Amino acid sequence: MPTTEAPADPVGPATHATGSVRALGHPGERRLTAELLPLLAEADLLDSPAAWGSTDTAAGAFRLDPVRPGRDLELLTGWMNDPEVAAYWELSGPAAVTAAHLRAQLDGDGRTIPCLGLLDGTPMSYWEIYRADLDPLSRHYPARPHDTGIHLLIGDGTNRGRGLGTTLLRAVAGLVLDNRPRCTRVIAEPDIRNTPSVSAFLSSGFRCSTEIDLPEKRAALMIRERALRNLL
Repeated sequence: MPTTEAPADPVGPATHATGSVRALGHPGERRLTAELLPLLAEADLLDSPAAWGSTDTAAGAFRLDPVRPGRDLELLTGWMNDPEVAAYWELSGPAAVTAAHLRAQLDGDGRTIPCLGLLDGTPMSYWEIYRADLDPLSRHYPARPHDTGIHLLIGDGTNRGRGLGTTLLRAVAGLVLDNRPRCTRVIAEPDIRNTPSVSAFLSSGFRCSTEIDLPEKRAALMIRERALRNLL
């Protein structure tokens, strides 16, 4: 299971709003819409993943879409109950288990953002983009300011085992570095027992810095350096 606790109230403002909400400021000013709420929530600590846009990959156009529990909870619960996912995420069970994991993030201060990964518009993966330097993980390695961490699961088993994880990890690391100019490193800490995951990180340009003991697992500390981006 990832180090970052997760979050999500299935009944939040973005879930209820279907159009614009209360106007801010003077009449005629742009109204705050449900689509803008995730950007405001994420802007401070993570430079708004909702606004990072799409990137082309060999598998298709990929983008991150911040989770909306009212829309996504059933899908994510199904993924968390897949035995291959549950073995490492440890979030199998009823929807309330996944909702509590999301609530910890969505009700927090914005240092971690749960997202769906959409490939050609189809949700097929789940990501957590988080500030590794502000996470408990930072107590286990020499963190640098604005280190950005990622957690990943591919939800549909038909998409596993064919190199797609490598493609998507490279794409998301690129999105982070393109859109977070203060970030010099992308960090991950897959369970060392999860050899397909470790292999995907290595194939996508991450290097294994060391092994670290976390409360729930022994992990491979994976680092993708901005300075080496074009060499790996």
